Formats: sequence, C-alpha cells, structure tokens
Amino acid sequence: MATKRPLIIVTRKLPDAIETRMMELFDARLRSDDAPMTPAQLTEAVRQADVLVPTVTDRIDAALLAEAGPNLKLIASFGTGVDHIDLAGARARGITVTNTPGVLTEDTADMTMALILGVSRRLVEGERLLREGKWEGWAPTFMLGHRIWGKRLGIVGMGRIGQALARRARGFGLSIHYHNRRRVPEATERELEATYWESLDQMLARMDIISVNCPHTPATYHLLSARRLKLLRPECIVVNTARGEVIDEAALTRMLVNREIAGAGLDVFEHEPAVNPKLLRLDNVLLLPHMGSATLEGRIDMGQKVLINIKTFIDGHRPPDRVLEAML
Repeated sequence: MATKRPLIIVTRKLPDAIETRMMELFDARLRSDDAPMTPAQLTEAVRQADVLVPTVTDRIDAALLAEAGPNLKLIASFGTGVDHIDLAGARARGITVTNTPGVLTEDTADMTMALILGVSRRLVEGERLLREGKWEGWAPTFMLGHRIWGKRLGIVGMGRIGQALARRARGFGLSIHYHNRRRVPEATERELEATYWESLDQMLARMDIISVNCPHTPATYHLLSARRLKLLRPECIVVNTARGEVIDEAALTRMLVNREIAGAGLDVFEHEPAVNPKLLRLDNVLLLPHMGSATLEGRIDMGQKVLINIKTFIDGHRPPDRVLEAML
C-alpha cells in the first residue's frame, strides 16, 4: 500500500519548475495567483499542513502558531531571513524551521552595487528628466554626480553578501571597510583588502558610502539609529538591501529632506510595502520595491533548497538548512 504523502501548503506562487517538482514529490497545495494569503487563509493552512512553505511576506507569529494543527512539524521558509517567524514559538511547539541561505548572495550584491552607482551618478534623475522631455542637451555642469573610484565604502555586516559586495567594489576602485559582530578571518581581510572597525560609530563618521548588509534581529533593530546617522558626513550616501528595520527610516528621511547627507539607495523599507511619502518626493533617493534578490535563477535556487529541506526532513534526516531544530 502506498504511503500517504505529506500535505505541503505553499503561501505564494513559486517558479513553475519548483511547483511542478513539488507536485511530483508531495501532496502540494499551490497558489493560483501571487497574492499573499489573508490571515484567515494562513490560519487554515497551519491547521491543516504537515509542512508550511511561507515567504518573508508572511508573519508567522505566536498567535498564528497557537492555531497550528498537530501535524505541522516543519516550516520550510522560501527566503533567507527568518525575522518573520517566531522561532521560540516554533521550538516550543516542536516545529523545525528551515530557510534558503547562500543562493541570493550574488544577486543581492549585484543590486547593492547598482544602487551605489545609481545614487552616486544620479541615474534615476537623469532617466526621469529624459522621459519628461526636459533634456536640452549636454552642458559642462549638467547632472553632475560623484566618482566612486577612490571612495571609502563602509559595509555593515560582512557575511556572504557583504563579502560579495566587497569583491565587486574593489573592481570599481573603492576602499573596503567593514563592521561586523565578529571579525572575519585574516585571510579574508587580505583577499578583500578590508579594514576592520570594531567601533561602528567611528567607521560611520569616516565613510563616503555606507552599505547595510546585516540581517534584521533584535540586536540590529535600528542599528543605524538617529544618533548614528548624525555621524555621517554630508557627502555620504546610504544603501540598504538587507532589511528596512536596521535603519531608523524616519530619521534617515529627515536627514535626506534636510540634505544632511548626499543621498540614499533603498531596496527595503521599515514598514514595507508602505513607503514614507516624503521619500517618494525626494530626488536624491533611488527607491526599489524589494527586488535585490529578484532573478529567475535565484528564485529557482531558493525553491530547490526548499525541496531538499522538505524531502530530507520527511525522510527522517536533519534538513541541511535548519534554522531551528525542534526539541522533541
């Protein structure tokens, strides 16, 4: 007699190749469109599923976990960050949590570099001017941006993405500086020609460009606080492709409005999808809709990791990307 296949409930539409393989392997319940689940739909999902496959847009908090049925033993998150999941609550209920680390490194580093270039060279302003029919021809002082060659880049968070960014930035002639919870190995510092700053405050006060590349945790919430943002030089630009909560967005917006710093490139926001209306009106800010990891290749790689984590868990083994192993 065939063994009953586990019920996998997916909260958002995934690439076709991943959904097809999921249907082949499991009893998979997929989404017909890319709209997020409502709270009621999420509640029904955790009550029924053996495995839940959420994304970073789904809030898996204590209240939702309290509704979980007895069969829910794995939350295989489609994404790297897990700040949307109550990890302690999952542990208490004997639920294992996995994520998809590593596969978005290069894509996010690419987008970070694009934002650095875009803000420094005023690409969005120039493109908008052209589309609006306001360009009157070349002039010696027209749309002057800033050269990035020879500037100092301060990376906040020297993990996979921070290091990938450093490799790209060296090719553009940037001097690499970083602050991290732990100093990276000496061999990595030599390879990247990176200068370590134990004091984040001291680094912030000396950089031309600041890039946020650390995860959002209770320890990094508003790591770039109003006080720390005030340390930045007037010529500095800030780029964030990590999580919006790492920066005090209200304070950053005030400084941009008052021209206390030169500009910002933001792919993430503190209250997304809501964006501070004041940011939308600024011409010294490049805003993107959380698309730093948005490549087809990256999304398929993420899905492959989800499949491996689920299959490994169901087969009775420890999934390779477990964030929290259930204490049974």
